[in-house]
Amino acid sequence: MYDQAMDGDLSNGLPYLTTEGNRIVRTDTRETVLLRGLNRSGLEYSEPDEQGFLSAAEISRNEIRTIVQEWGANVIRLPFNQDWVLRGRGGWTADAYCRALDQVIRWASGFGAYTLLDLQWLDADRAYGGGRNFVAPLPNMQSIELWDLLATRYRNEPAVLYDIFNEPHDRLPDDPYLLNREDGTTYPPGLYRVTMAEWQPWARKLIAAIRDANRDSLIFVGGTNWAYDLRGMPMDIPRLVYSTHVYPIKGRNWHEAFGHLAATVPVFAGEWGGAESDLKWGRKLLDYFDSLQMGWAAWSWHNAPLIVERYTATSFGRIVRARLSAQT
Repeated sequence: MYDQAMDGDLSNGLPYLTTEGNRIVRTDTRETVLLRGLNRSGLEYSEPDEQGFLSAAEISRNEIRTIVQEWGANVIRLPFNQDWVLRGRGGWTADAYCRALDQVIRWASGFGAYTLLDLQWLDADRAYGGGRNFVAPLPNMQSIELWDLLATRYRNEPAVLYDIFNEPHDRLPDDPYLLNREDGTTYPPGLYRVTMAEWQPWARKLIAAIRDANRDSLIFVGGTNWAYDLRGMPMDIPRLVYSTHVYPIKGRNWHEAFGHLAATVPVFAGEWGGAESDLKWGRKLLDYFDSLQMGWAAWSWHNAPLIVERYTATSFGRIVRARLSAQT
């Protein structure tokens, strides 16, 4: 059904990455690689137009070049839609959607950046709560199929990194969908909490699906409370990066939520960001990341507009760009 990418054809010579202590390193030289960049949202929700998925999401080679070469990003976190990988959308096949992912990976690596594939949405038809929240509380059984498929597709692609599930979180009060167990059953209807007890069995299942197909994969695992809370980590699995999502509404007890892990395992901020009113907060958070030598991907290049507006940095985007430029 799907073509496997051909022995690094998409990766343009980027080396494999692994972990060593609390660092991400190149497998060939053991040199530390501090991944810092941006989220490029759009492929998780943009209905394909007559030219396909990339056109609808307004993702172009020139934009990826700008993110990597002009802004200095060495990683692009790419949210995607599970159903579209498995079934396609709008008259376009699932393989056409995967080829859109291929293209972004190829563009990014050609300019020198890794792509972190982020399972952001399970579908785009169900309303997870009255506010049209499309981020599910936990994965479903198709998520195992999904990661087996993508890990097989990219098994020879060092430029591809894996973020197994966007934001585990408590089920919303008006969410009609029950919480799924990793064995295919569901939790009782009255269960709304998602703790490490519910999330870690899923994480193990998704990690195993990827590693069975791609033993060299570098895998990112989020926390609970919309990925913010990493208490209860690490897991007894090698070569993992622990990913937190940090926003102003989460407060400032960063050490308790995620910073405490950074002395022993790699910790990464898969999402963080704010508005013009959050500039002081953003600078303080960046200083905290620097103090821990944490990698990060700011949210988001494309959305509404937090970082850029028609290629022009917003006030918040300017502090992101300045810190990215400082690492190059």
